[in-house]
Amino acid sequence: MEKITIKPTQNAAILKFEFSDFIAKSGNFEYKNIDETASSPLAKQLFFLPFVKTIYISGNFIAIEKYSIVEWEDVQDDVASQIEEFVNNGGEIVKESTEAQKKVPSTVYVESTPNPAVLKFVSNKRLTKTPAEFKNIDETLASPLAKELFKFPFVKEVFIDENYISVTKYAVTEWDEITAEIRSFIKVFIEEGKTVIDESLIQKTPQSEKQQEAYFDSLDVTSQRIINILEEYVKPAVAGDGGNIAFDSYDEKEKRVKVILQGACSGCPSSTFTLKSGIENMLKDMLNDHDIKVEALNA
Repeated sequence: MEKITIKPTQNAAILKFEFSDFIAKSGNFEYKNIDETASSPLAKQLFFLPFVKTIYISGNFIAIEKYSIVEWEDVQDDVASQIEEFVNNGGEIVKESTEAQKKVPSTVYVESTPNPAVLKFVSNKRLTKTPAEFKNIDETLASPLAKELFKFPFVKEVFIDENYISVTKYAVTEWDEITAEIRSFIKVFIEEGKTVIDESLIQKTPQSEKQQEAYFDSLDVTSQRIINILEEYVKPAVAGDGGNIAFDSYDEKEKRVKVILQGACSGCPSSTFTLKSGIENMLKDMLNDHDIKVEALNA
């Protein structure tokens, strides 16, 4: 259910009604009277309010300029409720013409990874600041792109980070049979301006909460040092291979560091070697503690 947020502007006659997502993907729209509202059923309805002078629709908001016959504090809640009711009942906010919905040129190229079951599809656009892993279609609430990818019968897992998507396939299909199809699908999806990932939903997941500052501040000093080492020295390297290693926990008594392998790192034949010979040795050296052990929860 859409919930509208009311925001004042520098112009006392104009009030913004903000949505949680973009409502006008291809530009800005301005309506001075009801005769101009052919492209916006919602604007047409709002002009039946006698105090509405001008309506602007842009990005994630509708801005309404009023005549001076009313004060906003007297009517703003009713206007917000009317907009919410219209949208939640399936009303169309703005009809964006085919000409307006111009594709944004996008480049997607393919990289191999150390994991033969995983390919990395790299975009020329940033996709997310928050890494996210999807093991099945039921986990894809935050990513419309991941949800669509799981509709391909050969897609087993999807991992999205920064400017790339790592796709894990089932063994029944060879990459040379499906790579072009996946690359083309991702390219068109991005070009059409569809939502790749909703970071606000990702950040609410238990694993993502562990990546946030409040969680970091609550940890002991050794755990904080381990996270900093992983962020600075390990993550850039594994990201280059289409994967990620996320800190899970550190047991001070057992000197045991637990991590979660994501993307191409998950199920990779070389991941055990990387953990033991690479990360474990690095932590032993940099923490000056040769009893440190590293294990992956999903190795």
